[in-house]
Amino acid sequence: MSKLPNKWLVVFAVLFGTFTVILNNSMLNPVLPEFMYIFDSDAVGVSWILTIFMISMGMTMPLTGYLGDRFGKKKIYLTGVLLFMAGSILGALSQTLSMVIIARAIQGIAGGLMMPNAMALIFNAFPKNERGFAVGIYGISVMVAPAIGPTIGGIIAENFNWVFLFLFNIPFALLSLFFSYKYLKPTESNPNLRFDYIGFLIITVGVGSVLYVLGRGREFETLLEIQNIIIFVLGVLLIVAFVKYEWKKEQPLLNLSVFKIKTYRYSILVTSAASIGLFSGLFLIPYLLQEAFEFGLVATGLIFLPSALASGLFMSIGGKLLDKKGPRFVIPVGLALLSSASLAFGFIELTTAFWVVVVIYIFHGIGLGLGNMPATTAGMNSIPEHLVAQGSAMNNLIRQFASSFGIVFFSVYYEIRRGNLMLYDQQTTQEATLHAINEAFIIAAVIIALAIPAAFKMKGLDE
Repeated sequence: MSKLPNKWLVVFAVLFGTFTVILNNSMLNPVLPEFMYIFDSDAVGVSWILTIFMISMGMTMPLTGYLGDRFGKKKIYLTGVLLFMAGSILGALSQTLSMVIIARAIQGIAGGLMMPNAMALIFNAFPKNERGFAVGIYGISVMVAPAIGPTIGGIIAENFNWVFLFLFNIPFALLSLFFSYKYLKPTESNPNLRFDYIGFLIITVGVGSVLYVLGRGREFETLLEIQNIIIFVLGVLLIVAFVKYEWKKEQPLLNLSVFKIKTYRYSILVTSAASIGLFSGLFLIPYLLQEAFEFGLVATGLIFLPSALASGLFMSIGGKLLDKKGPRFVIPVGLALLSSASLAFGFIELTTAFWVVVVIYIFHGIGLGLGNMPATTAGMNSIPEHLVAQGSAMNNLIRQFASSFGIVFFSVYYEIRRGNLMLYDQQTTQEATLHAINEAFIIAAVIIALAIPAAFKMKGLDE
């Protein structure tokens, strides 16, 4: 380990932590019905286990840039790891659903502190012309964790007590804590920074309101409930008010001047489209295999792994190409592959062989690997060094919004379209399921393709 250059030990340290956060969240997805039985609750109650994590993480992210600049990025990252461990221990010790939800809120806050700072710490450790490959290696955790999480969660739920879903995090978190404390270099802190209390209040309530509705609104009827409409509109208005307020601040909570830089703006568009592509697959593929093709959980779990491995491999390859050739030689190719794979899913039939679905999803993963993290790196490289923490926080927050919007849109579209096909076109459940999924993937393909022109406009380091 000591033979590795210190900059790569930084990647290794933060990779452990972020991998654990993402893995734990995806592990809990398939076992929510088990929590209904354990705590004698309904689906709405246990859904808070996922919803509160998303909300608390989203509400914390706007703070991360300020906290990293004020106290040092290493300190904030270590605080996040400790909080995540505390949340995991509390979750394992919980006797009620309310305590589990509180534990998940603590884990979400920890994730909000860790994820943006992880990227900022990597950027501090590497020169600009090496960041693509470094972020590509780090990004493997982002892709592999959601792929293997449901399988691990299912194995734990079937063979062990549910508390191990939380205890499973502790060894990884301890390793992250050890390596982070030992190998992360302290970054400069600025004790003279003033905290923007009004901006914090506005953005926290705004982000929390929007994410609350998105987290709860997986069904069309829920989205149309008057209280959810009011909360969502209030959240959007508060976010707009925050943007106008921050432009006037001398020391804003979030320095929005980074959006004046075209490459950063384009990178946000590209990564948002790629996130929609990612989560359209994560949401729709299980329904495709289980409801349309009537495969079991094992086949569903297996299809994600080769795609995730391909994505991780090509994320590092894409990072290398980004460092050598610039964004225009990598990112448009990734988006084109991602869009094409999504389009291919739009034309599969009930007679399509399983291996064909696997191959298409592998190309889907390759597209994500070439298009997602390289776009993030190119955008972050374009902003001044002193705004890296701010840029990373905003990048993660907007990605969170895009992912949440994507999941809500595709879940609502799938349910409504499938119901209409069964009711009005007299299609069988299998036929209606496949038809709705075909259309949803075609929509995803169009959204991703629309971002390709933005990828061509992104500039490299020498431009």
